[in-house]
Amino acid sequence: MKPETLVFLAGLGQLGLAVGSLSIPGVLRWRQDVAQLRPLTRQVFWTYAAYILSTNLFFGIVSVACSADMVAGGPVAAALAAFIALYWSARIVIQFAYFDRSDVPRGVFFLVAEWLLVGLFAGLAIIYGYALWINLGAVR
Repeated sequence: MKPETLVFLAGLGQLGLAVGSLSIPGVLRWRQDVAQLRPLTRQVFWTYAAYILSTNLFFGIVSVACSADMVAGGPVAAALAAFIALYWSARIVIQFAYFDRSDVPRGVFFLVAEWLLVGLFAGLAIIYGYALWINLGAVR
């Protein structure tokens, strides 16, 4: 499969993730939990959540709209590919090394959903790592 096709598909995955992540506040009952915070902390939390959603949406839009440019070589393409690969790699590490998993929703649905998400994160890290490698001239 051509590298720009992989980046395009990764973009679609990130757009799907952005849409799907709109259900996370309800599934994890964020409103009830966040309501217990001080107003400024609550506002910062929602701001950070919006920044993460916006970042994922941006990665998806750029990858879909500029998939060929993302593997065309050059420092900007390399820098963006490196950032996105690092972003998704870090997300996997955070999932297993930092998150308190004692209160994770139980059941087959949630287990399958988690592994699909982790698989998506890994696929994104690999695709953008490959794009970085291409942009650095290691592959052509």
